[in-house]
Amino acid sequence: MTAPSFPVIRLKPKANPRAIRFGAPWVYADDIVTDRRTKALAPGSFAHLEDANRAYLATVTVNPVSKIMARVMTRDAAEQIDTVWIEARIAAALTHRERLFEAPFYRLIHAEADGFPGVIVDRFGDTLVLQPNAAWAEAMADDLAAALVKVTGCANVLKNAGGRTRALEGLDDVDAVLVGAAPEAPVPVPMNGAIYMADLTGGQKTGLFFDQRPNQAFVQRLCDGADVLDVFSQVGGFSLAALACGAASALAVDGSASALKLAAEGADAMGVSDRFATRKGDAFDVLAALQSEGAQFHVVICDPPAFAPSKSALDRGLRAYDRVARLAALLVEPGGYLVLCSCSHAADLDAFRAASTRGIGKAGRAGQLVYTGFAGADHPQLPSLAESGYLKALAYRLT
Repeated sequence: MTAPSFPVIRLKPKANPRAIRFGAPWVYADDIVTDRRTKALAPGSFAHLEDANRAYLATVTVNPVSKIMARVMTRDAAEQIDTVWIEARIAAALTHRERLFEAPFYRLIHAEADGFPGVIVDRFGDTLVLQPNAAWAEAMADDLAAALVKVTGCANVLKNAGGRTRALEGLDDVDAVLVGAAPEAPVPVPMNGAIYMADLTGGQKTGLFFDQRPNQAFVQRLCDGADVLDVFSQVGGFSLAALACGAASALAVDGSASALKLAAEGADAMGVSDRFATRKGDAFDVLAALQSEGAQFHVVICDPPAFAPSKSALDRGLRAYDRVARLAALLVEPGGYLVLCSCSHAADLDAFRAASTRGIGKAGRAGQLVYTGFAGADHPQLPSLAESGYLKALAYRLT
């Protein structure tokens, strides 16, 4: 096989090539020689990355307008990045998911961890939702969609352009139907015995958060006969899971009326509407109001959006996690459980645990940390990329 002929970009002498050799998937603009030729490369084009001594390191996709200027595609200089390459990586990802799940509802492609830099694909039965969050994936979106259909046999591929990093890549926010048609109604998704209604065109992210599946399964073990409060509930992630395993009641709190409507539809599909209630409002305000009302719950779960989406927001985010823990702890009855989650990659486990424990202490409560959870196995971590291990869940039993 003839090695592909790509332009060459090169690390600066001060940059350490060992990180790339040992698996790091990103190269920042500050570490690359950015001469006029390099800056002229089209976003999403491919290049060979060399060290300062002109030794080959990897074949990368380049985006001169992004702080992450190069993303590793392969470390084999002879490898062609074409439809065959795409299909082979999709097939490997599909094999893993089919070992994990009987039903076709899961994250199929988890970006760098599955060998697809910046690409997210979630599966909802016969429909796939693709987030091409890097320039190369945007340029090859039609090729990705065709390969997804060929490998999985799915009929529909939707492009979701709502990824936060798309703007950093210089990409637009225009959604599209790439193959087939968009579902005309929310898609029922069975998970942990619950039924979630996923809006694939107007909902949050790709329609549903699959990453909390194992943490919701753990929380179910705490909820038999319990009154449950699910704050930042989205479409009822933890509350519907709790009702599926016998919770006496569940209250879902969220700021989105449309998300709560989908949660209610899920409860109705499960036949548990008589035990389910919703409350729309700012989560902090609702937590304070519930305390003033004297409300108590056996299980309280808080699964907020990323309070610390970047290092610059870390201190502010940790204060927010502290505040959530303090307000929520006041609503947990003695012997009950408080479950706190973070999807902020900038707040590592130690920092998040410290902020949560501090907030619980400020509420005058104490207890045991009984569970630490992460994203499900359909959201694999790339060991050399800390950002891929973004999700943390902590369960405390409070006295």
